[in-house]
Amino acid sequence: MYRMESRVDTSFSLLTERRNEMRRLICVLVLVSIVAMSFCIEADAARGPAKIRALLITGDDVSAHPWREMSETSRKALMASKRFDVRVCEDPLILESETALKAYDVIVFMIFSQRIKMIPKQAQKNLLNFVKGGKGFFVQHLASASFAKWEEFGSLCGRKWVMGTSGHGPRGVFEAKVVNKEHPITKGMSNFKTDDELYAKLQGTGQINVLVESYSDWSKKTEPLVFTLNYGKGRTVHNAFGHDGRALSNPNVQRIIARGVEWAATGKVK
Repeated sequence: MYRMESRVDTSFSLLTERRNEMRRLICVLVLVSIVAMSFCIEADAARGPAKIRALLITGDDVSAHPWREMSETSRKALMASKRFDVRVCEDPLILESETALKAYDVIVFMIFSQRIKMIPKQAQKNLLNFVKGGKGFFVQHLASASFAKWEEFGSLCGRKWVMGTSGHGPRGVFEAKVVNKEHPITKGMSNFKTDDELYAKLQGTGQINVLVESYSDWSKKTEPLVFTLNYGKGRTVHNAFGHDGRALSNPNVQRIIARGVEWAATGKVK
């Protein structure tokens, strides 16, 4: 009887010890999980907020425009802000793929294609729906002259370069006047001088919000050079600066590009 009780006591002690070991192991695993989770949270914080996904569409242009230089200078301006993940495409027919466009928050349109005079109907629909649905469109310099027979593209751009009507005087230094210093794109900016083409007589009648303008000796009028508009639930920013890499390297123009693309994508500038 004594031996049986002793065996029972021993078995009970072993069972208790195993339970204690299991509890200790569970506590260690929980502690390890908490530490690992904290490392993950810290790593996510270090990586910062998600980047804005920008699709920069570029390609052939008139001979006076070194389009590769122009697109690369603009891409670098975006990357320098550390706010963007930029993908460059040299073919506007990417607009035919609704699936491809879903990956992006904003389209940076820098192409005036002499090869492709008009994009297919599906591409037109996809571009308009992209912006109407709440995303952004940033159009720069002569890119607004694209697709001359597509009237709604002009509405999307706010103002459009029309061959034979729009124009500019000789390239040179002129003063750009910041007329809206409260908008997130131009907040805190002052008037600045730039060496560029001063675009004039852009065509369109829709309502636009002018941020930067300048008086043109060629048109004898004050011309809008940077402006915004709402398009459906989305936003357009039109930047008429940017004849070449030198023009686009102006710090104020680079600030307009980075802030403008961010505002087009999100409706704000951080």
